[in-house]
Amino acid sequence: MSDAPNVNVTVTEKAAEKVRHFATNQGLGDGFGLKVGVKGGGCSGLTYVLSIDESPSPEDKIIEDKGIRLFIPKKSYIYLAGTELDFSDGLNGKGFTFSNPNATSTCGCGTSFSV
Repeated sequence: MSDAPNVNVTVTEKAAEKVRHFATNQGLGDGFGLKVGVKGGGCSGLTYVLSIDESPSPEDKIIEDKGIRLFIPKKSYIYLAGTELDFSDGLNGKGFTFSNPNATSTCGCGTSFSV
């Protein structure tokens, strides 16, 4: 068994279902993907960015998990390696959540982080 860290970005089955649902609602065909990135901002310094795109940009790293293609800008990948994307619809809020092993701290709402 390997102790190597997971360097992929993964999605849970629940998150994959939601991405497919949103893509269908937008009328996108099979070539779509979920762009997952980070940008400066938020309470903790960096904030997550999500969008459903028809195709990747030339600089995107493409990862497939649970039948969903993830388009990750290469500049964002270093901050996202090992991250799991989930979807929560519980009492604490509704939306995508990130379990990011690179984050040293996160804000209360979970949408920004620092490394």
